[in-house]
Amino acid sequence: MSSKADYFARYEAIAAVSERMLSAARDAHWNDLIGLQEEYRLLVDALKDAEGVVRLSVDERARKYELIRQILADDAAIRDLASPCMARLSALFYGTVQPARVLQEIYGAR
Repeated sequence: MSSKADYFARYEAIAAVSERMLSAARDAHWNDLIGLQEEYRLLVDALKDAEGVVRLSVDERARKYELIRQILADDAAIRDLASPCMARLSALFYGTVQPARVLQEIYGAR
């Protein structure tokens, strides 16, 4: 990778594909999502080689982390759309401070 601009262009490309994947999931276009997953994987694989080489300033690291946060948020939303049951269970766990109580309500006292 020749420059920081190339490095960030790859992160931005991954974020753009992630956003397109989320749009496909929202529209229930699962075949499109599968195709985009391959594009996503190729971009991530290409970025892995540059991770240890590029040195970033504090501001550049903040930009990188914001892109990663966006990508992870899209990924979580895609997972929720792809698995509604898991989304409901996740809401139960993260909506309460007592996961043990949620499990007890789901499975009953044994």
